[in-house]
Parts: sequence; structure tokens; C-alpha cells
Amino acid sequence: MDAQEWDTRYTNTPWVWSADPNMWVVQELEGLRPGRALDLGAGEGRNAVWLARRGWQVDAVDFSRVALLRADELAATHGVQVATREADLTQYEPEGDAYDLVMVVYIHLAHADMEALLRRAARAARPGGTLLLVGHDVSNIEHGTGGPQDPEILTSVAQVSALWGEMADLEVAEVRRRPVAREDEVVSALDTVVRAVRR
Repeated sequence: MDAQEWDTRYTNTPWVWSADPNMWVVQELEGLRPGRALDLGAGEGRNAVWLARRGWQVDAVDFSRVALLRADELAATHGVQVATREADLTQYEPEGDAYDLVMVVYIHLAHADMEALLRRAARAARPGGTLLLVGHDVSNIEHGTGGPQDPEILTSVAQVSALWGEMADLEVAEVRRRPVAREDEVVSALDTVVRAVRR
């Protein structure tokens, strides 16, 4: 989907995602000392605002203007500020060695574009900074529920670990089961979760 299609989707839905932060973002980051953070593909700002409420200075980047307006509104609701920027992640070049945290949460691109994004994300983190990726794992198609069904845009622990391992020390690299509530049952989605520290 392109930016215009996402703008339409956000416009036609009160909240495409929950206003609450992703559970893996909370689990992996809640103990970190606040600093400067970059949220690549921030969407409606749920993770960026959660960080800002904990004292982080957050730059939130997304290609949907509608989503970023919602992020601004969500930040204002919580009395915090998030610096939003409209940009295509396949072209965006963040400042290098600048962030204490860089996160990529549920961004799904063709493999070549994703690999380039992950390298730029790693370069944006300062030495000692944290990198976090959360994504729909490729195994989710057969063994999980929901999410994109095209393996060419899904993540894997091996893919992310190989790329970030060139510049960072891996601390978490695993597939996790995320509970998803359906009408009369709770099922599981399978997510790639990789956290690393930039060397």
C-alpha cells in the first residue's frame, strides 16, 4: 500500500491500531533510561507517545500524513510532544550515530528495501544505543493468525539478526506468540522480536 492508500485507511477508521503501545515494545524498552528515540514507521504514534510519556525525546517518521496528525493529537491528549516527520522509509536517511533508541515496529517492505532500512536504522543509533524490531514473522502465515500473507514482505529472526549483527550485539532474537482476541477465543500471532545494542 502507498501513502495515499494508508491515508484513506486511517481517515475511514477511528483507530486502525490500538492507542496502547505494542506489548513487545513495552516489554523490551520499559527499563531503558530515557534519551533520544527514533520511531521508523510510527503510524498513529502509539509507541512514540508511550516513550514520550516516559521522558524520551521522540522523532516519529511515517509516510501517512493522516497518521501523523493522529500521532500529534494523541501526544497532545497525554500532554507530551513528539516530533513528527512525513517521509517514505525507503528513501528516508536519518541522522547517523544520533539516537539512544531506534525502533522498527510492524514495517513490512520488500526484502531489498527492508534490508536497506535496517542498515540505515542501525547507523542512526549511537554506539551503545538500542535497536528494536518487531514484525509479523514469516512463520505466521502457516502457524499464526492475521497479518500480511505475502512472505516477501514478512520478517524473520535470521534476516534481522544477520543484518544488525554486522553493527550491533544481539540481546534478543526470537519468534514470540502474541495473543489475539477473536469473538469467542484467543489465538496467537507469531512475531519476530529482535533487540540489539549498537557497537
